[in-house]
Amino acid sequence: MIRVIGIDPGLRNLGWGVIDVSGSRIAHVANGICHSEGDDLGARLLSLHGQLTRVLTKWQPQAAAVEQTFVNKDGAGTLKLGQARGIAMLVPAQFGLTVGEYAPNKVKKTVVGVGHADKGQVAHMVKMQMPGIEIAGPDAADALAIAICHAHHGGASTLAQAVARASV
Repeated sequence: MIRVIGIDPGLRNLGWGVIDVSGSRIAHVANGICHSEGDDLGARLLSLHGQLTRVLTKWQPQAAAVEQTFVNKDGAGTLKLGQARGIAMLVPAQFGLTVGEYAPNKVKKTVVGVGHADKGQVAHMVKMQMPGIEIAGPDAADALAIAICHAHHGGASTLAQAVARASV
């Protein structure tokens, strides 16, 4: 069994989701949202760092995955998101984990079946794959989807190998 954390970076809300992967089986462990605190950018990033560090300390994942940043029209917003993404990559690296990176469309295609699904569709399909779970919010649902994507494509288990063989 391998424990995977998926992280959906955001400067205000950083979603996280932890799953256990054993062969082709995926089980929900925990999920949540880190909310940044502070008035300036440095304090907000430090807040996210501390909260995410506590999450990794508590749940002890063995693999990590983060969603890649897409560039939008707001350059300043993209840069700030990139800084939050840096925290999302730094904390797992501090725990000795290699971080898988996935484009938003790949995550959505893996979980929903289409690359342009909306957040509601992602949350619905995450719940379908892990019945009975309570999701802390859309950012946590996205983080769980990222963890599921890593389980399928990142070699987090033999599931990735089985999917590759079935695709041939």
